[in-house]
Amino acid sequence: MLAGMLMCMCACSTTPAEKAQANMQTMQEEQTPEKLLERGRAFAILGDPTRAEEYLASALDAGADPKAVMPTLLEVCIRNSRYRSAIQHAENHLRKHPSDVGTRLVLGNLYVALGEVKDGRAALERVITMRPDEAQAHYALAVLSRDHDNDPSEADRHFREYLRVKPSGEHAEEARASLLTRVP
Repeated sequence: MLAGMLMCMCACSTTPAEKAQANMQTMQEEQTPEKLLERGRAFAILGDPTRAEEYLASALDAGADPKAVMPTLLEVCIRNSRYRSAIQHAENHLRKHPSDVGTRLVLGNLYVALGEVKDGRAALERVITMRPDEAQAHYALAVLSRDHDNDPSEADRHFREYLRVKPSGEHAEEARASLLTRVP
């Protein structure tokens, strides 16, 4: 009986190297893009934006699908007034994915909100170049032209484009009211 117990103990014990290898495997399993994204979303829901941002950025670094990560990452940063951080994440993402119109649109609006009008306009105009029927970009450029540049004709042009694309959109009433010549 004693011999059997000793054999069992020997078979069950692990060496430090085996233990380290098992720990490393567990750590790698915990660092998958899916797990990191899951944790980032959970921390966002729990109201811990710092940890949410860290996990979401790590998920991107680990190879998570940017389409699944970027909206949440930007939302977490913006909701918590971390605009510079949101800009940095957006710029880094756009270096790898320059055709991501949604991220570029958010980036343009962030720049404008921080008073960096030149960069904001450039980002918004690039959105229009990439997707001419992007209503939100037309609206943002219209407001920028009207409120910042005092250029009613440029504002009118973008408000008209916004109305052409989204005649019943959430900004339609404001767009119609801002036209140089009203349209029905």
